Amino acid sequence: MKKTLLIPLILIAAIFAACLFFLQDKEKTVIKYFPLDEKVSFSSYNTELKILSETDTDEYDIRWEEHSELESPIYLRQDVSLLYVDGRLKGILSKWKENGQTIEQKSSIHGEDSSHFQAITFHHGELHYPDDKIKSIQAMSADELYVIDSPHTALESFDQPLNKEQEEWKQTLDTATNQQLSFHWNQLINHFGVPVDNYTIVPLTDLVKFQDQPVPGLTEKQSQQVIGQLWEGLYKNYILGIAGNQDNKHPINTFIPLLLFANDGSHLMVLYQNEKEEKQQLLQAYPSFSDNR
Repeated sequence: MKKTLLIPLILIAAIFAACLFFLQDKEKTVIKYFPLDEKVSFSSYNTELKILSETDTDEYDIRWEEHSELESPIYLRQDVSLLYVDGRLKGILSKWKENGQTIEQKSSIHGEDSSHFQAITFHHGELHYPDDKIKSIQAMSADELYVIDSPHTALESFDQPLNKEQEEWKQTLDTATNQQLSFHWNQLINHFGVPVDNYTIVPLTDLVKFQDQPVPGLTEKQSQQVIGQLWEGLYKNYILGIAGNQDNKHPINTFIPLLLFANDGSHLMVLYQNEKEEKQQLLQAYPSFSDNR
C-alpha cells in the first residue's frame, strides 16, 4: 500500500500510560509547513529521559520530558515527542499553544527489567506577518537511556557507558533489539522491493542527526524543508494512524519506522508496519525548491 506524505499536521495530546492517547480538537490543531523564518529561532529546546525510582523487584519508573522556548510568543507553537523502548513505540507526547512561547511536557512510563529507552522530539512554530505572509521555525532533539536492572547489582542507568560492565550491557541490549529491528526492516524492504544501495538508511530515532547536517544530495537549507514536511507527513500517516486506533487491544507497540533518503536527492520513503501489522510505504518527492510560498 503506497501513500503520499501530505503537509497538514493534526495534533494529539499527551500520553500518560503505555497504551493511552488523548486527542485534542482537530479543527484547532492543523498546521502547514511554510518557509523557515531566518530571523526567529528557539532560545532553548531539549528532550530528556531519566530514571525516577525503583518501584518493585524488576520494576521502575522513567521520567520523560521535553521543552522548547522562544524569546517571545508567536502565532502557534507545537511539540510532539515519540518514545521507543527496545525498538517499539511506547508513548507519544503532543501539545500545541496559540500565541505560544514555551512548551513543556512531562510524563512517566513504567519499566520492567533491563531496557533501552529512546525519545525523539519535533519542535515547531508558526509565525504570521502582514500581507498574509507565513513562516515557520523547527528543531529536533533526542535522548536515550539504558536501564540495567540485574539481580546481582543495584539498579543503574546511563546514556553512554562509563565502564566495561556498562559497555557489555549496552552491547547485549543493542544486539537483542537490533536483531528484531533488522528482521522487521528486511521484511519491509523485501516486501516493497527497495534497492537499498540507492538510499541512505536511517531509523526514525536517529533523524535528529540531520539537525546539524544535510540530508544526502541536498543543501542544509533544502534539508530543513524536507525534514519539516517529513514530520508533517509522519503526523498524518503514522502518528494519527496509531492514535486513531486507540480502541484496539494493542494501539501501539509498533517497531521504529525506517527512513530511506535517495542518494540522488530526489525523494525519501518511510517504511513501517502499523498496529494492524499492515506493511506501509510512505513516499515523499522532494520539491523543486523554487517555490517560496
